Order: sequence, then C-alpha cells, then structure tokens
Amino acid sequence: MKSISKMLVAIALLLSVTACRAQMQNAETVTVKVHGNCNMCKTTIEKAGNLKKVAKVSWNKDTEMASITYDAKKTNQDEILKRIALSGYDSDQFLAPDDVYASLPECCQYERAKKIVSKVKKVEMKVVDSATSTPVQPKEANLMTAVFDSYFALKDALVQTDGAAAAAKSANLLTAIKAIKMEKLAADVHTVWMKVLKDLQEDASRIADTKDAASQRDYFMSLSKNMYALMKVSKYEQPVYYQFCPMANDGKGANWLSKENAVKNPYYGSMMLNCGKTVETIK
Repeated sequence: MKSISKMLVAIALLLSVTACRAQMQNAETVTVKVHGNCNMCKTTIEKAGNLKKVAKVSWNKDTEMASITYDAKKTNQDEILKRIALSGYDSDQFLAPDDVYASLPECCQYERAKKIVSKVKKVEMKVVDSATSTPVQPKEANLMTAVFDSYFALKDALVQTDGAAAAAKSANLLTAIKAIKMEKLAADVHTVWMKVLKDLQEDASRIADTKDAASQRDYFMSLSKNMYALMKVSKYEQPVYYQFCPMANDGKGANWLSKENAVKNPYYGSMMLNCGKTVETIK
C-alpha cells in the first residue's frame, strides 16, 4: 500500500509540474531540499515560494524535497529559496533568520543543520563566497536609485508642462527599468518588483511615445501608484514625500512622489502649481 501511495504522489506531482510548465514561458524545474516537518510547513513553504505565472513550489513533507518550476526570465532558484527562507525554512542554499525560525509553531521547528550557507536577513542577504567561506558585503547603493531618479526627472518635466522633455525623461526611465537585474534584488523588493514591472514598463512607454502633456499625465497617475509601492520596500537615499491633488483625475484625486515637501503639482503645472498636500513621508 505504501508503494502505491508513493506512486500516486509521484504521479500527482508530475501532473502538477507539467500543468505549471504549460502556463509559463521559459519554464525550468529543479528539485531541492527544504527542511520542514508537517502539512503546516508545506502550506507556508509553498505560499512563500509561489508567484502567480512566475513560480510554483510543491513540497513533500516525507522527503523534505521541493519541486520548483519557474520562469527563468522573470526569477531564479535563489530568489525563490530566499523567500522560503524568509518564511522560516532552511534549504541547502539559505538559512532562515533565527528569529523567524523561533516564531514557527512548535510542530514546525525542524532540526536545523549547521552548515556554511547564506543567511537571509529580513531586508538584505549576506552572500558567502563558496570558495573561501568569506562573507561578501552587499553594495550600499540602492539598485533602484536610477529608476527613482528617472521618475523624479519625469515628474519635474510634467510640473513644467513640457511634453517633449517628459517624453525624453520617460524614455530614460524605461531604460533604467530594463537595466534592473532582478536576481540582485532583496526578496521583499523582488516580490513587489514582479507585481509592478509590467505596468511600469507600459506606462513609461506610453509617456515616452507622446509629447502631449495631458495624455502623459493620465499614464503618470498609474505610474506613480506603482512607483509608490516600490518606494515603500526599496527606500530612497533621502526622505520622499507622497503627495495628493484632489482636483486631478476628474476630481477623483491622484498622487505622486516628490523629493521636496513643497507641493509642485505635475498634473496642472503653473495652472495650479501648489494645489495639493503631502499625505505621507517615506523614510
């Protein structure tokens, strides 16, 4: 009976992987060890690793093996295992933060192996050189700085109601977006990046394709909403002010991000330059 049961599990897993690969372009599948004990662990591990149409994780509590299928152009094995580690579960590549492991339910606290691997922190990852076991310090520069700076330059062009400049600045923004190396992003930033990337590219492209400031401002609303979500997890080098104009968007209101607390409205420019207020300071 046990052999039949294991065979059924294997068949079900194979069907699941096949279905998942069919939904993804550039799909790759790997099997890795992820430590855990029970079905509660399974739920947490799979929820942490899964990303709709990008990554699918299926974990077996008896073997502690996880089958991971992912779109290789949108993520990679390390990023998925980092998210799993941040939820409390060790793999051979990454250790969970000690406090996250300690907060797991007692039934989920598996026996931890003492190995020289990367320990994932809540915000950043410490990488260990496999040849020397020497920690490599992460770069201090925010990987998103070029994206944020390009956004601010676009905002300033709209304040001036300069459609030609806005188109050029948005083209720069699109270039900065495409230059981001997703595999280098911290796990929390990577998760948000994957959610907003398509819309960021679409809005930046639309703004770059026209010199009509009114049309550009329509797309700038959506662009600012997604840029705000990204700014919340990937902090800028200085405080950023999230501002709101109640008159924009046909009286429904619209937001934008600024490096200055003083309001300079990108939706109306000189017509209503100071219309609006700061609703949040992001530090």
